[in-house]
Amino acid sequence: MAKINWTVDKAHSEVGFSVKHMMISKAKGTFDNFDAKINADAEDLTDADIEVTIDVASINTRNNDRDNHLRSADFFDAENYPNITFTAKDIKKSGDDYEVAGDLTVKGTTKPAIFNVTFEGQSKDPMGGGIVAGFSGSTSINRKEFGLTWNASLETGGVLVGEDVKINFELELQKAE
Repeated sequence: MAKINWTVDKAHSEVGFSVKHMMISKAKGTFDNFDAKINADAEDLTDADIEVTIDVASINTRNNDRDNHLRSADFFDAENYPNITFTAKDIKKSGDDYEVAGDLTVKGTTKPAIFNVTFEGQSKDPMGGGIVAGFSGSTSINRKEFGLTWNASLETGGVLVGEDVKINFELELQKAE
């Protein structure tokens, strides 16, 4: 099959994250505004062109005070670094799974990252009639490598925010007309 352009169905897609909180639980959230430029054969991503852009200001942890702190210069500095980006550079396939290696840029710092991605399938949308494809994936990064170094010590020992952040996504893509 030939490479085609795909658009993100934002109503059926999500970009999320989780990080250790107070050494005992996880804080979770999403980025509500994101987009991707994807040119690919959905059943074989190995030569796909993938560029993802996430609007940092759209962070949503269901706690407005925390979200505002995360947008501040202590963390993402959304005013000066409004986007997180990922550009795929090398894609390897193993069954329905892929290793998607590329450049992840957070707060002006670009580092290599590898997303483990699963092709969930392809179908015809019974409502709109178009072709849709599903993908899920995740990676883990050390937030300090991207300049996200703010933290606070706990009276009981340890720190408020863990270093390792798990990023996950569920994407439903629509074949562009």
